[in-house]
This record gives sequence, structure tokens and C-alpha cells, in this order.
Amino acid sequence: MKIKKIYKENWIFLKKSKNFIFLAVGIFLVVASIGFFLPIFFHDTILNIIQKLISRFEGKTLLETIGLIFLNNLWTSFIAIIFGLFFGVAPLIIAISNGYILGFISNIAVKKQGIISLWRLFPHGIFELPAVLLSIGIGLKLGFLVIKNKDKLKNEIVRSLIFFLTIIMPLLMIAAIIEAILIFSF
Repeated sequence: MKIKKIYKENWIFLKKSKNFIFLAVGIFLVVASIGFFLPIFFHDTILNIIQKLISRFEGKTLLETIGLIFLNNLWTSFIAIIFGLFFGVAPLIIAISNGYILGFISNIAVKKQGIISLWRLFPHGIFELPAVLLSIGIGLKLGFLVIKNKDKLKNEIVRSLIFFLTIIMPLLMIAAIIEAILIFSF
């Protein structure tokens, strides 16, 4: 398959998936807002998760850090798509948990370092968030098709995996490189 044809088909796939992607973005933003303005749920649990995540990066080289970030985000995105086949439950959980944690962490960062601290998230977030949200939207779409239209399911799974490999993976690699560089520069 020619690259131009693949990306043209990706664009068509993206347009056909837009309602599910908008749903994913909406859920994520609502829950992120709750995490930011009402960071009262699972406080200690989230702080423990963050501490464990930070400890995974201690003593790592730049390349190891890039690899860890990339694989973590790749796994999350893949799970959001593939486990969407179970009625869309996994992508919904991923949207809610990641949205809340991002809002929660953003609240802490703003309290400690001011609103400008959020700009540190921006360079990699412009690649990572769209990739993850696209994955969640695609997973929701697959979950919907399991319920409503199983005839289209096989083709949509194949299209989803092609989209994952050609769009989501490169976005996540760029995000991982930027995030690792930011970690090492501070």
C-alpha cells in the first residue's frame, strides 16, 4: 500500500470516527476539570501512583527515559483501542482516570509553581494528548460497533490498527522524546 493512500484512508477513518473522538475529548475535559477544581478523590492513591512513576525514571539515561515514556503511552493507547471491543468500558476508564489525574496534577503544579508551570506540559502534550484521545475515541467506536453493527467490526479493527501504527505511534514517539528532554532539562 502506498503511503499517500494509507494517509488518505486514515483521514477518511478519522472523519468517520469524529463523534466518538469528540465524546472522548468531552469526557476527558470534564473529568480533568473535576480533577483540577475538586482534587479530593483518591488523593493518597494518586500521590502514590505518581511517586512510583517518578521512581521508575530515577537513574535512567535519556534514551531509557524516552523508551519508558513511549512504551507506557503506547500500551495505554493500544489498550484503549483493543479493549474497546469489550463494549467500550476500557477506553471510558482510561479517559476518566487519565483526565482526573491530569487535572489533579495540574492543580498541584499550579499551587506550587503558579499557572506558568502548565506550559511545561504543553510541548509534549500537543502530541501525546491527541494520540491518547484518538485512541480512546477509536476504542469507544469499536465498543459501539460490538453492540450496534458487528458487520463492520472486522474492517474497523483493521483500520484502527493501521491508524494506530501510522498516526498514533509516531505522535507518541515525538511526545516521548520531548517529554524526556524536558525531564532532563529540569
